[in-house]
Amino acid sequence: MKVNNPVFVLLFTALLATACSEAPTLTAFVSSTQEAYWKVQPLPPSAKAGEMADVVIRSGDTLQTIEGFGACFNELGWTSLNMLEEETRREILRELFVPGLGANFTICRMPIGANDFALDWYSYNETEGDFAMKDFSIDNDRKTLIPFIRSALEYRPDLRVWASPWSPPSWMKHNKHYSARQGKEGTDMFILEEDYLKAYALYFTRFIEAYRAEGIRIFAVMPQNEFNSAQIFPSCCWTAAGLADFVGNYLGPALTEIDVEVMFGTMERPNERLVDTLLTHPAAGKYIRGVGFQWAGKEAIEGIHARYPHLRLYQTEQECGNGENTWEGAMYAWELMKHYFSKGASAYLYWNISLEKGGVSRWGWAQNSLVVVDRDRTFAYTPEYYVLKHLSRYVLPGARRLQTQGDYDDLLAFANPDGSIVVAIGNQEDSERSVCIQVDNASFTPLLPAHSIHTLLIQKP
Repeated sequence: MKVNNPVFVLLFTALLATACSEAPTLTAFVSSTQEAYWKVQPLPPSAKAGEMADVVIRSGDTLQTIEGFGACFNELGWTSLNMLEEETRREILRELFVPGLGANFTICRMPIGANDFALDWYSYNETEGDFAMKDFSIDNDRKTLIPFIRSALEYRPDLRVWASPWSPPSWMKHNKHYSARQGKEGTDMFILEEDYLKAYALYFTRFIEAYRAEGIRIFAVMPQNEFNSAQIFPSCCWTAAGLADFVGNYLGPALTEIDVEVMFGTMERPNERLVDTLLTHPAAGKYIRGVGFQWAGKEAIEGIHARYPHLRLYQTEQECGNGENTWEGAMYAWELMKHYFSKGASAYLYWNISLEKGGVSRWGWAQNSLVVVDRDRTFAYTPEYYVLKHLSRYVLPGARRLQTQGDYDDLLAFANPDGSIVVAIGNQEDSERSVCIQVDNASFTPLLPAHSIHTLLIQKP
């Protein structure tokens, strides 16, 4: 259309220039230090004219899609929360799971049978030779895991839950024991015979169907937690080849029938070839929808992401500390989050949601948690909770990680589906410093105290 009115042309040109010059707006600035957690701060000033940016972020430079954040439902988590008054327990669950309120958890893990933070050893079928799973039962979970997960679903009905076993039923293992005693890395402790493999796939199916009957949908499973680790608590060593056979010929076909995804993991070694074994296996590879990494597995994630760029990669268990829940431990958690997301992870899961003070497991291992419950029926959120919340509160499912450029690299940036931009930034130096952050055509200069972490929420015009 041709427009001849010069006044209209001038007005349109002015409006277009104004729109193009509109800059992103900083709307929230939250900080945590060892002395003060989760403090809403005054918005930092815009950069001065001519000030050089320490970090440049462009909202169009997108990388992997983020599925969400969460933790693991463990039996000792539920028993510790039940030491509190009901309304206090509900307050914690609201903080963790209500959308947009607190931690904003969207994806969580659970064990299939006992793990190292169970009350004691159990599986869903300890009747030796019961290949038809006639004695299969989740009755144990009705006291702990089922009410725990249901309580979370009350506040987040769309919570996504995936599961993995720490050990098969003991009679399916060569050592006939829940632990990996007498086992060692690089061996198959599971009895790799057809009757056992078919029965174990049926065991997974019965677990998923039983939980569906309780109103809990499991969207994915991983076949074995830390399949290389011979532990004193529930565990089972497998070879990658043994898992490939199980996934490709038994578990994968069985779970496809009930619309549940299979992911490979959890991977706790820095050995990419173990992952390649399943992904390139002619039967198993077609069922694997993602890979989960934890502990030393963090050194394998980068290579797998490079070779399989469209494969979903999870951080499945944050390293769990020593039960002291210090600020130094929280800043290490920040380092882990930076590592996993920068190497391609799409989900990040903490380990213990809640523990009694001291964090000691049934098998004597003291670990950290997001919530600590004291015997006097009080509780506290830990430093690691607040550091995790600096990302999980604002980075929404479907967000894309953003590429960052510049000399300052102690940060992560994301673009949410609603167009908002989240910048999580730390200062691990011994003194405060100002950092100039440029986001598209706007720049901000927050002052970061020593040993601190911050979140900036930025709205695009």
